[in-house]
Amino acid sequence: MVSEQTIRHRRWSSRTSSAHQALPVTISASSARFHRIGSPGIAGDQLGISDLIVPPGLLDLVALGLDLLGLLSISPVCSRSPRAASGSWSRSPRFALDLARLFVSPVTFSALLDCLCTARHRRCSLPVDQVLISKTEYDSLLQRANASSSLLIASGNTCLHSSSSPSWVIDSGASDHMTGNSSLLSHTSSPCSPSFVTVANGTKTPVQGKGTVTTSDLTLSDVLYLPEFPFNLLSVHKLTLALNCSVAFYPSHCEFQDLKTKRMIGGGFVKDGLYYFQPSSTSIPSALHSTNSPYQWHCRLGHPSSVNLKHLVPTLPTFSNFNCETCELSKHHRATFKLRTDDPCLHPFELVHSDIWGPARTTGLCDARYFVTFIDDHSRLTWVYVLKDRSQLFSVFQSFYAEISNQFNAKLLAFRTDNAREYLDSAFQQFLESRGIIHQTSCVRTPQQNGIAERKNGPILAIARALMLQMNVPKLFWADAVLTAAYLLNRMPSRILKGKSPFEMFFPGKNPFSVPPRVFGCVSFVHNHSPNRDKLDPRAHKCIFLGYSRTQKGYRCYSPSLRKHFVSADVTFFEDIPYYSPQGRQLQESMLSAPVIPTHVPIAPPTSPISIVPPVPPISQVYVRRRNQDVPLVPPPPPVEFSLPLPPSASPSADSPPPQSTSDLDLPIAIRKGKRTCTEHPISNCVSFDHLSPSFKAFSLSLSSLVVPKSYREALSHPGWRKAMEEEMHALELNHTWDLIPKPAGTSIVGCRWVFTVKQNPDGTVDRLKARLVAKGFTQTYGLDYTETFSPVAKLNSIRIIISLAANLDWPLHQLDVKNAFLHGDLTETVYMTQPPGFESKGECVCHLKKSIYGLKQSPRAWFDKFSKAVVSHGMTRSQADHSVFFKKTRTGIVILVVYVDDIVITGSDKEGIQILINHLSSSFLTKDLGKLRYFLGIEVARSKAGISLSQRKYTLDILQDTGYLGSKPVATPMEPNLKLMPDEGDFVDDPDTYRRLVGKLIYLTITRPDISYAVSIVSQFMTNPRVPHMNAVIRILKYLKNAPGRGLFYRSSGHLRIEGYTDADWAGSPSDRKSTTGYCTFIGGNLVTWRSKKQSVVARSSAEAEYRAMAHTTCELTWLRTVLQEFGLLTQGPTPLYCDNQAAIHIASNPVFHERTKHIEVDCHFVRSKVESKDIITPFVPSGSQLADIFTKALPKNAIDSICSKLGVIDIYSPA
Repeated sequence: MVSEQTIRHRRWSSRTSSAHQALPVTISASSARFHRIGSPGIAGDQLGISDLIVPPGLLDLVALGLDLLGLLSISPVCSRSPRAASGSWSRSPRFALDLARLFVSPVTFSALLDCLCTARHRRCSLPVDQVLISKTEYDSLLQRANASSSLLIASGNTCLHSSSSPSWVIDSGASDHMTGNSSLLSHTSSPCSPSFVTVANGTKTPVQGKGTVTTSDLTLSDVLYLPEFPFNLLSVHKLTLALNCSVAFYPSHCEFQDLKTKRMIGGGFVKDGLYYFQPSSTSIPSALHSTNSPYQWHCRLGHPSSVNLKHLVPTLPTFSNFNCETCELSKHHRATFKLRTDDPCLHPFELVHSDIWGPARTTGLCDARYFVTFIDDHSRLTWVYVLKDRSQLFSVFQSFYAEISNQFNAKLLAFRTDNAREYLDSAFQQFLESRGIIHQTSCVRTPQQNGIAERKNGPILAIARALMLQMNVPKLFWADAVLTAAYLLNRMPSRILKGKSPFEMFFPGKNPFSVPPRVFGCVSFVHNHSPNRDKLDPRAHKCIFLGYSRTQKGYRCYSPSLRKHFVSADVTFFEDIPYYSPQGRQLQESMLSAPVIPTHVPIAPPTSPISIVPPVPPISQVYVRRRNQDVPLVPPPPPVEFSLPLPPSASPSADSPPPQSTSDLDLPIAIRKGKRTCTEHPISNCVSFDHLSPSFKAFSLSLSSLVVPKSYREALSHPGWRKAMEEEMHALELNHTWDLIPKPAGTSIVGCRWVFTVKQNPDGTVDRLKARLVAKGFTQTYGLDYTETFSPVAKLNSIRIIISLAANLDWPLHQLDVKNAFLHGDLTETVYMTQPPGFESKGECVCHLKKSIYGLKQSPRAWFDKFSKAVVSHGMTRSQADHSVFFKKTRTGIVILVVYVDDIVITGSDKEGIQILINHLSSSFLTKDLGKLRYFLGIEVARSKAGISLSQRKYTLDILQDTGYLGSKPVATPMEPNLKLMPDEGDFVDDPDTYRRLVGKLIYLTITRPDISYAVSIVSQFMTNPRVPHMNAVIRILKYLKNAPGRGLFYRSSGHLRIEGYTDADWAGSPSDRKSTTGYCTFIGGNLVTWRSKKQSVVARSSAEAEYRAMAHTTCELTWLRTVLQEFGLLTQGPTPLYCDNQAAIHIASNPVFHERTKHIEVDCHFVRSKVESKDIITPFVPSGSQLADIFTKALPKNAIDSICSKLGVIDIYSPA
């Protein structure tokens, strides 16, 4: 026996029953007096063989006898029975009977039974399950067993293969791998101390060494070398430990399974009753037996984990985890977010959580599209405000802050939100900073950090859904349901508050319900207090119950028939009767109509501290479905002043089936907050890039995907934009733009802000991110920090003229950009500016400007003066027709330059002169050559062999996106024919500024869209006091733009440069003042370059007078065009035709006769006569059907618009058709 090391070995006998193969038994030896025989494996337990305590003198004999039976291996252990110390062994009779029945002859088994019975009778005081046998009796039993088993030993047959076989036998009884073939070993080493292995027959075999066995399938370490050992044995224990696997034995095979990946990595097969190891080809690939570095294998194998790498290449030396940058970039994952476990704040309003929900697909009664929550962390009391638009957030927060400051005498310490742009608005931030409120925002795409506010929406919407569904309340009333849900939720016990309600935390002992609660949506009857009621009139109004009032002790009810809200305490309820039946609810939701604006009736805000309807703020962005325009079956929203109405993006027709009844509130928050598109009228139906060249298609797609930050805080969180801001600051410092000085007392300080844009290459790829610091010049005072501000900029008409010339004469168009253009201007006035946001260096210091900066009122003038001097010094001549146009005639042609602030366009016939001019500008200023003209002032320029296209596709889509009409249903005309808008009809819009901003954007859109000029000129006449009909007219223009967002001008070569003009007038077309409308358009080389639609300043007494005045305006325009071409040397000989469809006006222009029709006309109008007499202008007649200026004087039907647009050269290169 080996005293230091336990080695188990198993032997098999051919005579052993097949149902009981592999029965290991261990014998433990030590310096103690007794030894234990036992079975370590499952097989032994199945046979009932357990521990056997043997005296020391009998150990060798018992071991020899049982080993011959193929049952035992030997290991030391101490005695467990105090009775065994007297030289006896103790074990249950079941062990003896099982042992004898299986492994001894019937004679021996009978004798064993006799011995056991004798021993039991002799020691009857012992327990039944334990018998003591003396040493003499044990010796006799063993001798008889040995004698009876001699025949079995003589006929024994081993099934083990010799070491010459390459196979390895799987042995669960072997404690180590062992072999007798030294040629299989490598890296052998001698044992430090003598070691022996005791095999099944009891002999001790010395261990001559240890080594590593490497085959094509397997690599084994610490394999014992036993000379003349006839077997190759695999220790199950060692193998499962090395491969981190488990083994399962089956009648025909065995399997090894990886404990981590649960994959089968190997197995074994049965042959002659033995299990032979058969590794899987993927468990230890032979190709991975290498001594290369671990990192090299890590790169070869696709950057696996360290665990998988060790498993795939087991021959690698031990290594620790290495830092792999590629793994971090390719596999980086988000950190696990731990749920908040800390308790709520100790005091009220230490921390307030907030979140905005919306937009809702269905507009509420108060035009509600959103709601915002404010949650006190201490009490979890929730305030809910219903919003028309997200822009109302700041005003709502001010109301909330004023309430908690006054009502609770508390200070708000911290305010936690997500990164919605409304929370990061500059005015909002200044409000928080001025009051010392810390604004905590969640990290980008980590809404969990604002989890309390985000999760609060769930219970609110769940209760709102329940309230609406139980009484069949239409979705029109979702806002009232949300307010009522918040009211009830504040009065529910909370687990966080240990069974208390949020209301109880603030108002302990106070009744939470000022009036008894009622069933939301039930039938209610409000007492009729009308002083005009008759004795026969009803005494009550039948209403729907919509919640509770916050400012009055009463119930909020709504009468659909009267379209009126009531707040009253004199209410009777039928709580078991819903106001709407299920069929009525579906019918109403399918037939929701446009809002009809009744007379203004004040609405009391509903609910208690939780729900407040704020003052009606403006709405600037909408995205909602509005139903058909017929008479509504259900009342419109409650009486409020009208702002931007709701786009009928998916309005079904009157005969369309009702929509599905699935609740919009069931949608996840992420989907509701995300961008949605309308499936009925997708923008892909109106815009296509299939007809574009690959390069311009890539440019257009890149242009559409650009996104810029909304605030400097957002930009600082982005590495690219942060770098752009740092580059701008570096350029300002190098230019010595300012000096930091202490703030002077009594001086005006100009603010500043960051403006972000993306500079692109000609192929549409992003060139760089541009951040520009801009001063808030609107805060400057005339005479104090600025005087003269006029600076000429190129007329857009001049730009179109030059592009028309380039199309006709095949001139190249180059674009240059001047970096930090305004910084080149010198500043003469004393101006102080605040430090740049995000880069404040000193506390109370301000910037004393030494150089001009963007945003200052005098900056454009200073920059243009310096630029003009540099251009004129190069030999360029300033045009007298447009001071922002410079030209230079050379021996080989002409070079023309147009500058619009810092954007420069250069064209001409002298290509060498163009390059010389570009080099001169680069030497004078820091410029960047942007290559061919692609994008200029929001105009997309596409050029092909057919001509040049000008469009404002992206600008149009941005307008539709901002107003929420990107998914609206298109219309065919920009204005309804015969529509007459009056300045005093209809209700005022809620926010006139929204109307003005939108009309201003449309005016800029007319640069390339002459088809909307008349409609825009009409709506621009009501900028002072816009009303609902005027806003409806604007919305129709937006729907018309949705029909063809990519429509624009197309300039082609006509083979001539003739100037032509068309003039027309709509006599007394204005219904309010009976003034006429002038319309004209002019062409150069067959391309439309200028046009106008304008109401005349005086009332015309006849149509001839109106037409004559229109001819005077058009003559001025033609004269200016002749001047431009004459300066360029491109004016063709002969008079310019001015086409008119009024014979009387033509005769007045041609004949100097004064009569009743003309004697009152101002002298300047007779300017036409002088031009006709000088042969500069001729006035041919054109039929009204061919009058192209007709589109600028009145609203036309679709066919007329399409016909005139095709003649004007207005096409859509993005049209899907």
